[in-house]
Amino acid sequence: MTTAAVPSQADLRAQFPQLQSGRAYLDNAAGGLIPARAIQAVTEHLTRYGATNAMPGHRPGAEILALKVRAREATALFLNARPEDVALAQSATALTFRLAAAFARLWSEGDEVILSGLEHESNASPWRELERQGVTVRVCHARQPDMTLHPDDLAALLSPRTRLVAVTAASNALGVTPDIPAITAQVRAAGAWSIVDAVHAAPHAFPDVQAWGADFVTFSPYKVWAPHLGAMWLRPELRATLPWPKLEFVPQGDITGIEHGTPQFELLAGWLGTLDYLRELGGHAELTRAALEAASGRIHELEAPVMARLVEGLLAHDLVTVYGPQGTQGRVGTVAFRVAGETPEQTALRLTAAGVDVAAGHFYAAQPLKDLGLYPQGVVRASIAHYTTLDDIERLLAALG
Repeated sequence: MTTAAVPSQADLRAQFPQLQSGRAYLDNAAGGLIPARAIQAVTEHLTRYGATNAMPGHRPGAEILALKVRAREATALFLNARPEDVALAQSATALTFRLAAAFARLWSEGDEVILSGLEHESNASPWRELERQGVTVRVCHARQPDMTLHPDDLAALLSPRTRLVAVTAASNALGVTPDIPAITAQVRAAGAWSIVDAVHAAPHAFPDVQAWGADFVTFSPYKVWAPHLGAMWLRPELRATLPWPKLEFVPQGDITGIEHGTPQFELLAGWLGTLDYLRELGGHAELTRAALEAASGRIHELEAPVMARLVEGLLAHDLVTVYGPQGTQGRVGTVAFRVAGETPEQTALRLTAAGVDVAAGHFYAAQPLKDLGLYPQGVVRASIAHYTTLDDIERLLAALG
């Protein structure tokens, strides 16, 4: 239930201590900034509990166990899922490699995996590891110049031997946004599973695993203004069938089996602090899926004019080449570009000296940048979040000269 007006952008920016430096932070694709209440939650947890573990036999341990339960439940709300189907660990990459270890026990020579040509290596390298088992890995390359995925190209690769298709919900290098429900429906019709990397998409539009139709979804809370954590959702009917390596006493199919080791409880506390910030951003009194949907909608409203100016300004610059979609359609607020006469690193260093922080490199998105002939130097990447202002973009454009 909405209880108050959502905070203005100025009010929400005031909640991020990192923004008080006066710099224009445009590297949100690498990691989001963190609101004060999340930082406070981490500090308070460590102050109160130290490294105490979750143990039912004493009060502090029981409280930490309850924290873990709350974090799983809240993450499930973020994904529109059930808690028992959601894993939390140190990174999405780690969870994906653990899922690959399960597939290695199921698949062998003759089985096939298809990777989209837009992938971050966290949704590519784990599946290439399956080649050690004799699995064939194919790539569905993005069509140039916009670097979009086409259903006909995927159809040409799908076969009765296809076991998995890996696709990103948004390219972390180029910002391209494939049509996830259409792709997962095409994959399911072919009798295969799909895994969606939502790491880069999640900060811009919160995932809905029910609407997406995938079998596995990953995202990283640290890209969504929380501490360094990763998360994975597994389709309920598949969870009990996957033989991932686990501790002996963990029941088959129990989601904790894929989490491996002691959780980072203080970071779970910080993630809950961030989710409370998002609840407020959505104007709700309680953390519910509706509150998070409202926050996601508010984020879109805040980002839309900033993204439009970023794309428009870079496209209009005589010395700048923009890669991927030549407009705002089919992308999130991430733009990859190069400046004539400079390497990406030279451009980034020149901008940071002017107080504007962008990234340079390949960002572990090797395949799309190889296809564009831009690997290994990569591109300059400017990426926004809901706290990014039009002034930040004007500073970038002015600094480019």
